Amino acid sequence: MTTEPVHSESEGHPWSINVPDHPLRADSPEYVVARKKMNEMAAGVTGLVYGSAPFQDHHGGALWMKDAQGWFLVRNLAGVEWSAQFCADPAKIDLLRQNAKRLYDLLAPEIKQELDPGGLLDTPIKDAAGVAQWTDSIFNAGVPLQPSFHTGVLPGGAPAAAQPPTAAQAQDPAGVHHYPTPIVDIQLFKYDDFQLWVTDAQGNPAAVAPVGARGSGNASVHVLFATPGSQLDAQKQAAESANTPLILGPDHPLAQQAYVNQQLTSQVGALEILMAQQLGGRALEHDLPGRQDVAAVGDRQRHRRVLLDHQDRDAGGVDGLDDLEVLLDQRG
Repeated sequence: MTTEPVHSESEGHPWSINVPDHPLRADSPEYVVARKKMNEMAAGVTGLVYGSAPFQDHHGGALWMKDAQGWFLVRNLAGVEWSAQFCADPAKIDLLRQNAKRLYDLLAPEIKQELDPGGLLDTPIKDAAGVAQWTDSIFNAGVPLQPSFHTGVLPGGAPAAAQPPTAAQAQDPAGVHHYPTPIVDIQLFKYDDFQLWVTDAQGNPAAVAPVGARGSGNASVHVLFATPGSQLDAQKQAAESANTPLILGPDHPLAQQAYVNQQLTSQVGALEILMAQQLGGRALEHDLPGRQDVAAVGDRQRHRRVLLDHQDRDAGGVDGLDDLEVLLDQRG
């Protein structure tokens, strides 16, 4: 147990921890330069998956390159968070420097000179001062993240019903500082109509993923993350201790939340069939591109019967289109 003085740290998230004191954090000259350069480069980049400006400067192992199309970003083997430098072995941090140096020497020596006029990449890291300089340099502290994806915390509260997420929810992803990176990164490449983050029965955030390929008809989900200490976390640990993942069936509330947007898409597809039939066409039932077949066969048959009932009742066509408008209004 340390006898050094300690202080409390927190970040708008319900946790606190006592850690040995270190000097108060201030923006180093390297960090000021790195942040300014990162924003200049990121401003001209298209296709960044980390969100849109304004960006926060993440210590994530940035390695910026440039070709005929402009600046683009690759990342080193590891990033060094500012607070992590105090346990960093200089010899291991130097391996990150060597890896970056080899890349720039091979592919972009002129970019190396532009980004590193002081020769940081050519200087072996041997002590804490070298670690600190690397940590705040453009070669580590230059990953541009949308603020919520950087430090965002998912809301807790009452259990959520299977409803489409609000616009605010869609714009506020979970942050890399608070949730496991392999799960947080799913936010960068998942289908927009799949709800990765759901709310368990106690009101805690959880993350789930499909267990089958899109269009397979399998609407079960695999629980990837459960809030520590929750009932769902206990279930997850029990399943994984038996060397099995925690799989929830299609009728489970978390699966319903995960696929709620795709279920609405399926309903719209059914309404398209009704509209084509009311207009006198002989449309065949079809799937929208990439739709996950989450409805059971019985559900599809039930929707089809309802739609046919509408058609039989409103053979004239005009009233049927009115019903279609009502249904769309109900969908919102």
